[in-house]
Amino acid sequence: MGSITARELPAEALLNKYREQGAYTDCYATEMALPISHADFVEAFYTTPLFKLERLILALLLGRPASDAQARELAKGRLDRFAAWTVEGRAENQLLLCDFQSRTRSWLMVEAAADGRSTRLFFGSAVVPKLDRRSGERRMGAAFVALLGFHKLYSRLLLRAAVARLG
Repeated sequence: MGSITARELPAEALLNKYREQGAYTDCYATEMALPISHADFVEAFYTTPLFKLERLILALLLGRPASDAQARELAKGRLDRFAAWTVEGRAENQLLLCDFQSRTRSWLMVEAAADGRSTRLFFGSAVVPKLDRRSGERRMGAAFVALLGFHKLYSRLLLRAAVARLG
């Protein structure tokens, strides 16, 4: 398993529009020494034991359950709602999801090597600033600042779990 590194968003990333609008964005990537389809990556990502814990929390706290079968349908492009997210964008090798409050985005992308023998896997997020009604400015808020370190660690762990499931 390759290392997981923070990277700039690729130029074609569906998440770029949020970076351009001033939202917080991140991008993590790793290489796998085998061909991986986008559908296999999406299904693996959302069916890892770590993500199943997140799904359980969303089901219990928000009443938004999701199953492995739904993750598979999402991955195949046959489902546009999954737990707390809806599909905002799709491309042949990408998926962009928006949370039910329209504050965060999750993005998955694969990039095959020219020789077809390896695949780069990407996972990224966007957090859209909230409008401060008093000042009229968009701000991230104290909760974002407090949880950013956890978010970065959790993002790497989610990608690593997907890689382990694919490997």
